[in-house]
Amino acid sequence: MKKLVSLFSAALLAGVLIVSMASGAFAAENLTLGTGGTTGTYYAVGGVMATVLNPILTESQLTVTSTGASKANIQEIEDGFSDIATVQNDVMYYAYTGTDLFESEGAYDSFRAIAGLYDETVQIVTCDASIKTVADLKGRSVSVGDAGSGVEFNAKQILAAYDLTFDDIKPVNASFGDSAESLKDGKIDAAFVVAGAPTTAVVDLATMKDVYLVQLDAEHISALQADYDFYTETIIPAGTYKGVEEDATTVSVRATLICYTELSEDVIYELTKALFENKDALAAGHAKFELLNLDDAVKGISVPFHPGAVKYYAEQGINVE
Repeated sequence: MKKLVSLFSAALLAGVLIVSMASGAFAAENLTLGTGGTTGTYYAVGGVMATVLNPILTESQLTVTSTGASKANIQEIEDGFSDIATVQNDVMYYAYTGTDLFESEGAYDSFRAIAGLYDETVQIVTCDASIKTVADLKGRSVSVGDAGSGVEFNAKQILAAYDLTFDDIKPVNASFGDSAESLKDGKIDAAFVVAGAPTTAVVDLATMKDVYLVQLDAEHISALQADYDFYTETIIPAGTYKGVEEDATTVSVRATLICYTELSEDVIYELTKALFENKDALAAGHAKFELLNLDDAVKGISVPFHPGAVKYYAEQGINVE
């Protein structure tokens, strides 16, 4: 009797294993997706990715977590707390090369790129109609973002393309919201805002004051890109903000999906494929996915791509290093 019970139990266990393997329960790898603060775009975008893609994916499942955004996300992949994350492409460049934001820590080699998702545009905002070019910022009081932030480095790099440094302006460290308030009250002359356009703080400012966008010209954009190839030229369309009736030429960095280097090729290939083949469903959940496209997905990416992403792009006729 005991032998029969043992045989029955073994057969039952084998049946459960077969059914489980067939259903993918043993194949699916749980991946933690690092995003940003719960009120930010990264967190919302990550939530839509998990909602739309999890029912489709067989190799993995996404679990979204709130984090401190770009720099923290790279550190969390390094420390094993996240498997996938959204970061700015300039910040991941600093991490990969051990420069600027990561100069004191050294280079990170624990992550690879999957895809650029959408632009985070460098907007130089002023309420002074006489400030038309970056050169006009000389001697002015200018908000350059929070101290040590990616925005502060963007401001330094763009000023340098015009042969200016922070010594040539009166730099102020402030958040986007505080910068908008200071512009409204006339406490500063201009502000660097690096975010998807339209940006709420600037939208609100434009309802109370006349707003102008400082443009970058082709010559200086080329000089900037020669030093930092993560910048892409961008047009902020007329009408993005109240009273701004002409297109404004500037540059953008890109919100980029990255992953842990050692994740399998199959997992990242399937995720990359699902991302692009379900764009409409993703865009229905968040408007940022309307900007997702194959050509732009590989632009401004100055770190290596994961082999799984490389495989998918190659199938689409796009070669990446």
